[in-house]
Amino acid sequence: MRFGKWWAFALAALLLPMTACAGEPAGKTGEQGLKKVTLVLDWTPNTNHTGLYVARDKGYFKAEGLDVTIIQPGETGAEQMVATGNADFGVSYQEGVTQARTQQVPIVSIAAVLQHNTSGFASPAAKNITRPKDFEGKTYGGWGSPVEKQMISSLMEADQADPNKVKIVNTGNVDFFTATKRDIDFMWIYYGWTGIEAELRGEKLNMVWITDYGKQLDYYTPVLITGEKTVKEDPDTVRAFLKAAAQGYEFAAQHPQEAADILVKAVPDLDEKLVHKSQEWLSPRYKADAPAWGIQKREVWENYAAWMKQHQLLEGEFDAAKAFTNEFLPQGGK
Repeated sequence: MRFGKWWAFALAALLLPMTACAGEPAGKTGEQGLKKVTLVLDWTPNTNHTGLYVARDKGYFKAEGLDVTIIQPGETGAEQMVATGNADFGVSYQEGVTQARTQQVPIVSIAAVLQHNTSGFASPAAKNITRPKDFEGKTYGGWGSPVEKQMISSLMEADQADPNKVKIVNTGNVDFFTATKRDIDFMWIYYGWTGIEAELRGEKLNMVWITDYGKQLDYYTPVLITGEKTVKEDPDTVRAFLKAAAQGYEFAAQHPQEAADILVKAVPDLDEKLVHKSQEWLSPRYKADAPAWGIQKREVWENYAAWMKQHQLLEGEFDAAKAFTNEFLPQGGK
């Protein structure tokens, strides 16, 4: 679970004309006449992805005529691999898709994995960071993307605090627990993984939840994506993929422990206790208050794009209607 690298989208747009045919087309058939499909994750496997592994390993994809291979992203990321045809489907984030669409990167969000943003700024309880004003005089460690600085500033300003009084350093891919004991005070995490790991470690965290500071910040993270070309030229594959994925996430929502077992069996390197406890926490949040798994609302896309625009994080025009669709969800998401 990580946050996107914003600079990569511009590169993807430049590379697109040269690499659009680089991937193996979804039309190829594999064993038993199944259509071969590649799904690229956003990061290392975790409980955001459980429904996808369930769909693969319980045969839901095969029942829809698909032979799905799940891979991890390279340096360019899932968005670029999907946009250039090197993967048929991917796991992304609303913020990444929003940025991509304004840079003419042709990816489309086809389902929300979670209905609400489960991320926030976390810190060991001993550091006494319980609200954005407490960021003053502290050091934040992150990926070095513009959205991080603006998110911190936005929350601090809402709490009548001075954003200039927080130190922001680029730590890259570091372990939260190691980093916060060494040289930083707080980081941006997904509670469903790192927060749950803290519970298992017996380490008390303070969380400053993003969604507590504005409706605009309750965006979809993560989402499933595909290419605009796939939507137009192979809608049946998109529909089949989502039917199976929806079954997988519905199973994981209703049977968290069995779903966790499937993920652990598929990825033995994962911490079994963490996967089970994380799955228990995350399963009810897949669908949450939505009428069906995967549903996306236009207002959620427009609200976050407006926030990005307000904070100079978005160049160009954003059309929410082209960024996402519920069309391929089972029964149109109803």
